[in-house]
Amino acid sequence: MPVILQIVPALDTGGAERTTIDIARALKETGWTALVATRGGRLVPELADAGGELIRMRVDSKNPRTIWANAAELVRLIRERNISLVHARSRAPAWSALLAARRCRIPFVTTYHGIYRAKGPIKRWYNSVMAKGDVVIANSQWTAAHVRETYAPKRLVTIPRGIDLKHFDPAKVDVSRVTALRERWHVQENERLVLLPGRLSRWKGQLVLLGAVAQLQKTDRLPRGVRVVIGGDAQKRDLYREELKEAVTGYELHGVASIEDHIEDMPAAYCAADIVVSASTDPEAFGRVPPEAGAMGKPVIATDHGGARETVLNGETGLLVPPGNVSALVDALADLLARPKGELAAMGAKGRAHIVQNFSLERMCAETLAIYRELLPDRPKA
Repeated sequence: MPVILQIVPALDTGGAERTTIDIARALKETGWTALVATRGGRLVPELADAGGELIRMRVDSKNPRTIWANAAELVRLIRERNISLVHARSRAPAWSALLAARRCRIPFVTTYHGIYRAKGPIKRWYNSVMAKGDVVIANSQWTAAHVRETYAPKRLVTIPRGIDLKHFDPAKVDVSRVTALRERWHVQENERLVLLPGRLSRWKGQLVLLGAVAQLQKTDRLPRGVRVVIGGDAQKRDLYREELKEAVTGYELHGVASIEDHIEDMPAAYCAADIVVSASTDPEAFGRVPPEAGAMGKPVIATDHGGARETVLNGETGLLVPPGNVSALVDALADLLARPKGELAAMGAKGRAHIVQNFSLERMCAETLAIYRELLPDRPKA
C-alpha cells in the first residue's frame, strides 16, 4: 500500500496542522501509511490518535544549510520507507521536500494554506516553491485566484478546508459543557453572548470589535444584557493581551466585554454564543471561525474578504462587513442584536446547511486522496 509523507513545520494550532492530522487519519482509514515530518508540537498526541507516524525533523528552519541537510535526510527516508508521494504544507519544508522528491522521482504536492507576501524578487523566489508541485492545492477559491495571478503552477486545484461535522454538531454538545463555559466567562443565563474566538493577534481584529462595542454603548444602541467575549491564546503576545485589557478599561466596557484564555472546547463555545464575529483586518485564505460557527448553526459577522466570502452567505447565513471598518461592524452588530431569536436561528440553520453541503471534512479528504491516486500509478521506486 502507498506510503504518504506530509511535511509541516510544527504541529501546533492552525489550519495547516489540523489538515495534516485530518489527512493522516483518512490515509490510515484507507489502509495507507501516513508519515508526518515535523519538529513536533501540542497536536502530536492527536496525530498518534489519528494513526499517523511522527518523523521528528527541524523542518521549520529557514536556514539554507538546514534546508539542504533536511533534503538529504528526506532522500534517505524516502528510500528507506519506500515513500510514494510527498505533500508539503509550508515554504521552508517545501524546499527540502521538492529537492528530495525530484531526486527520488516521486510526486510532489503542495497546499497553499495562506497567502505569502513578497516585498522583492528574493522573497518572491522563496515563496515560489509552493507553486512547484505536480499538483498545487488551494484551500479556497480566493487563494486559488491569488496563486493563479502570482505564479503559473503546472496544475492548480481548489480543495476547501474541511470542517469535521461530527465534531462541530450542535446536537452532540451536552448542555453542561455550554453552561460551564458561560459560567467561566461570567455570562448570566438571560444574557446574549457575542463571541470572537481565535489567537490574540492584532490582525484578527479584536480591537476593531472592542471599538464597535464601545461605539454601540456610547450611542445607546447596545441592548441591555449583551456580553462580548474575546477568547484565544496570546502565543507570547502578552503585550497585545494587555493592550486589549486596557482597551476594555479605556472604553469603559467592564461588565460588557472580557478577554479570556484559549478555548479548548470550541463546539461548546459556539453553542454558548448567540452571534459569532470574525473581524480579521487581513484576508484569511480560508479562515476556520466562520465555517465552524456556521456548522454549529450560529449567525456570523465576518469581514468581506478572503475565504469568508465563500463560507458566509451575506444576508442569508450572516453579514459581511468591510475589514477594519468600525462603523460597518457597529451597524452589523446592531442589526443582528435587534433580530428576534427565531430569525437568528433560521439564519444559523441556513449556515449549517451551507457548510454541510460545501465544506465537509469527508469531501476535503476524498478529493485530496483522489489527487494522490492520480499521481501514484506505476511510479518507479527511488
